Amino acid sequence: MPPAARRSPSASGPGVPWDQAELAPVVLVTGAEALLAERAVDRLVGLAREREPSVEVTRLEAAAYEPGRLRVATSPSLFDEPRMVVVTDLQSGTEDAMADVVAYLADPSPDVWLVVQHGGGVRGRKTLDAVRAAGAAVVVCDPLKRDADKQAFAVAELRRVRRRAEPAALRALLEACGADLRELAAACQQLAADSSGTVTLDLVTRYYGGRVEATGFRVADAAVEGRAGDAVALLRHAMATGTDPVPLVAALAAKLRTLAKVGAARGRGLDPVRDLSLAPWQVDRARRELVGWTPEALAAAVSAVAQADAEVKGGGRDPVFAIERAVLRVAAARG
Repeated sequence: MPPAARRSPSASGPGVPWDQAELAPVVLVTGAEALLAERAVDRLVGLAREREPSVEVTRLEAAAYEPGRLRVATSPSLFDEPRMVVVTDLQSGTEDAMADVVAYLADPSPDVWLVVQHGGGVRGRKTLDAVRAAGAAVVVCDPLKRDADKQAFAVAELRRVRRRAEPAALRALLEACGADLRELAAACQQLAADSSGTVTLDLVTRYYGGRVEATGFRVADAAVEGRAGDAVALLRHAMATGTDPVPLVAALAAKLRTLAKVGAARGRGLDPVRDLSLAPWQVDRARRELVGWTPEALAAAVSAVAQADAEVKGGGRDPVFAIERAVLRVAAARG
C-alpha cells in the first residue's frame, strides 16, 4: 500500500525531471510542457501498477471538478484496495477543486497515492504552496528551451527504441520540429518506425526537408560558408514553395548568433557547452564554420540580417529582395 507517512526525498528540493518521477503519498507535477507532464503522470501510474497490480486509478479534471469528488475518490474502501487519484490541470481548476486538495492534505488517506498536476501560471499558487509544504514530491516539467536539452530529448526518444541518429540528422530534426516538443517526439517515433539502423540526414530530409525551419537552416549554412550561389538557389526554392521570409531570416540570425557565441567564447576561455548552453554538435560545426570569418565580418553580417529582419516585418517594401540581399551580404562577408 502507499507509504502515507514517508516524505519524498525530492520534497525539500526544486524537483526532479519527468523521467525520474517516483511514487510518494502526494506528488506534484508542475510545469507548462504538457507532453512531459503527461509522461510524468503515465510513469507514476505505471510504477503504481508495478507495485500494486490491482491499483484503481481515478482521474479528476480540475476544470470540471464538482465539490467533494476528491474526498469520495480517496475515502477508505471496504477492502482497503490501493488507489491512485490524479487531479489534472489544476491551473484551470475550480475554487472547489483547490479547496478540496488543501483539505485532503490535512487528512490524507493511508492507501492512496495523490498526483496533482499544475500546468504553470499564477492561478492556484497558494494551493501549490500548500502541496509543497505538505511534503509532496515535486516533478518539474518546464518547456525545453535550450537546443542542448531538445537534442538530449531526441536522443533519449530514439534510444528508447534502440535507435541512434547522426549528428547532422539530429540537427535537421531539431530545426524541423524543435519548436514543438510533442511534434519532435512524434517525428522520432515515425523515423524509427519507418526505417532501420541509424537515422541519417538523408532520411530526415526526405521526411521533413520541406519544413520551413529545415529549409531555413540549409540557406543559413550555405550563406555562412560563403556559397552565395547555393544559398540564393536554396532561398529561391524555399520562396517558390511558399516559405515565409520571416522564419528564413530567423534561421540566418540564429546561425550567426551561434557563430558569435562560439567565437567570443574562444577569446574569453569559456566552454560554449557549459557556459553558453550550446549543444556539442553546434560548437563543433561553428568552430569549423568560423574559419574565414573575422570579428568585423561577423559584425557586418549580423547588421545585414538585422536590417533584413526589420524589412521583412513591415519596414520595407519587398521582403523577398530584403532576405536575398541579406543572404548575399552574409556570403560575401566571409573571407
